[in-house]
Amino acid sequence: MSIIELGEIREEAASAPPVRRPRAAGRPLRSATVLLLSLVVLAGAAPPTQRTVSVVPASRTATAYLAGDGVFVVDPPTPDGDRYLTAYAQPAPTGAGVRRRWQAPLARTGNYLDVRVERGLVLALAVNAPNRLFQTTAFDTATGRQRWQHPGAPQPTPGGGLLVTNGREDGSGAMSGVEPDTGLVLWSVPLPPAASPTYHLTPEGQVDRFVLLQPTGEVQVYDAGTGQLLRSIDTLPGDRSAYQRVQIVDDLLLLVPPGSTRLVSFGLSELEPLWTAEVTLVSHVLECGGLLCAVPQTGGVQVLDPATGSVRWSEPGQDVLADVRYGRLLMARPGQGYAVRDAATGQVRTELGAWSLMPVLRPDDPLVGVRRGDDGRMVVAELDLVAGRTRIVDVLPGIAGSCQASLPVLLCQRLDGTTALWRLTR
Repeated sequence: MSIIELGEIREEAASAPPVRRPRAAGRPLRSATVLLLSLVVLAGAAPPTQRTVSVVPASRTATAYLAGDGVFVVDPPTPDGDRYLTAYAQPAPTGAGVRRRWQAPLARTGNYLDVRVERGLVLALAVNAPNRLFQTTAFDTATGRQRWQHPGAPQPTPGGGLLVTNGREDGSGAMSGVEPDTGLVLWSVPLPPAASPTYHLTPEGQVDRFVLLQPTGEVQVYDAGTGQLLRSIDTLPGDRSAYQRVQIVDDLLLLVPPGSTRLVSFGLSELEPLWTAEVTLVSHVLECGGLLCAVPQTGGVQVLDPATGSVRWSEPGQDVLADVRYGRLLMARPGQGYAVRDAATGQVRTELGAWSLMPVLRPDDPLVGVRRGDDGRMVVAELDLVAGRTRIVDVLPGIAGSCQASLPVLLCQRLDGTTALWRLTR
């Protein structure tokens, strides 16, 4: 079922309020005529924005996922213990309702965390309690036929393959290359005990290399398409064991050595040492506008030059780096909402106010924030870090939460327990 709603659109710019113009004197009738004509022209040029609202046929306890060009619903177990995954096609902008494509049985055990579309497959990712082991089930996108099932979590690799990371209950595990169509395991590399691999991504978001850190301090770089060991380096001479962490940012391999008081940089291609920076208690590092943003465990951010490791600027305190877009940092200020900083200088560009970030489908999707209006309706806005403003894209009544976005599409659960899909038709 679909209905058409008139939308409510307005801008929330982070700029000073407009200055009131002096009142015009004389010719009141002429002024009124001009105003009337202007309103007529504007009304003809900007018709009201409409939304198409489609109810997704899902029970109140089901979980819906926005993925690819469809909506996927994981149903709760039936009284007999059976579970199902149902695929629906997103409605067309003309307002047709959602259409069921197929339904497939799911394993009776496990909690499903995600459903996504990769390599022409629908991948349902579950975790089994209490050992927290992942399992992936692959379905044919067109028919829903189960193709294969493997322990672990998958990621796409260049050339059309999948890299499956499988950590086992006893602390062991493996990295495996899987052929998407058949589920055939092409190769496998054992994981170090209790280790988490680190990945290098291509601009398309595919894993082309992964790094394993051995307890002895040996860092190993592998090709994610073949499982071949490309190169390695010993970071703890003397064959001793100590807790370290490693991360990849662009073409740098960053090591946090024992004590977490430094950040050591290596070139990923040859593992040659580049620089060492004094950065205390690093939680993680990410690329930010051509620089490195080192996030301490205590909050704030330190911005480093990736070529030398020198600190460009730093911001101590409790602010949390929430997102990076186009050389701008979105910083969450506890109790104050979000601020936008320039990555190169640290200058505060604007304040965006208090929002909750909505999960988006793709990394390049617009950043979306939500908050409750005074009337209880859910205000949905695009957060534009470059322009430094919020643009209201929808005001939704009766929303409980659990929203996902890929503008102009929104998927949310409503207060009455139903799930609905909104499409902005500007």
